[in-house]
Amino acid sequence: MTPGRVERWTLPGLDEAVRRCRAQNARGIRCIIAALGEYARSERQVRENLERSSAAVAAIDEHALDASITVKMTALGVLIDRDAARDSLIRLSREARACDVGVEVDMEGRGLVETTVDAAVACARQGLPVTLALQTSIDRTAGDLERIVRHGIRPRLVKGAYGADTDDPDEVRRRFRALAAGLLDRGVPFSAGTHDPDLIAWLVQYAAGTVEFGFLMGLADETKLRLAREGHAVAEYVPFGEQAAVYVARREAYLAGLAAGGRAPVP
Repeated sequence: MTPGRVERWTLPGLDEAVRRCRAQNARGIRCIIAALGEYARSERQVRENLERSSAAVAAIDEHALDASITVKMTALGVLIDRDAARDSLIRLSREARACDVGVEVDMEGRGLVETTVDAAVACARQGLPVTLALQTSIDRTAGDLERIVRHGIRPRLVKGAYGADTDDPDEVRRRFRALAAGLLDRGVPFSAGTHDPDLIAWLVQYAAGTVEFGFLMGLADETKLRLAREGHAVAEYVPFGEQAAVYVARREAYLAGLAAGGRAPVP
């Protein structure tokens, strides 16, 4: 993996993530800071991942950044002990709430959906507000969306970068629009994590101030700035850390898939 490929998608450390976030905040863009470290297979790895996420919370607080943190359940050790991973998410969320820092939870493969939703609900039941990513390429997402909304969990709708129940781009796009329309009709605030030109144009037309447009670092820089200047809520996903290989591979597979279908993300 060449340095240029990594630098497009991730940053080497927390200091760089803080500088990126400060610059984006000045442009009206919120940040979602992610300490890379998915698929932890040992208690040591889990401990180190938690320490990095805690450090991100402290940095957001210290520098008064407009930012949240996001975590993956595999980084918290769900592949080792599901209950312990849930408890780690609760402790991290409690720590973040004390600093008035938001917590978001990324979604991973189909086999982890139930556990991840349950962990987010466990936080909500303790009065710990979280945002949860849900993938529109998964059949069960409509039901999961209803469940988390009932518990006051803010959704982040994404198409999905993991194994899915459908890989038909038109079907995934149709599901995204249908789920988003249901939230818009009820006035439920949510984040739309997409670089799809058609979906973004549709959301801009119908968002009515309830949607935050979420983008990855490394993509859509023109669109982020344009939407922020137009008064829309915009967030950028900012990953940092040395464990970048799996994350970068997903990003490049995403672009390759778009190219194969004759499509491209927003500029």
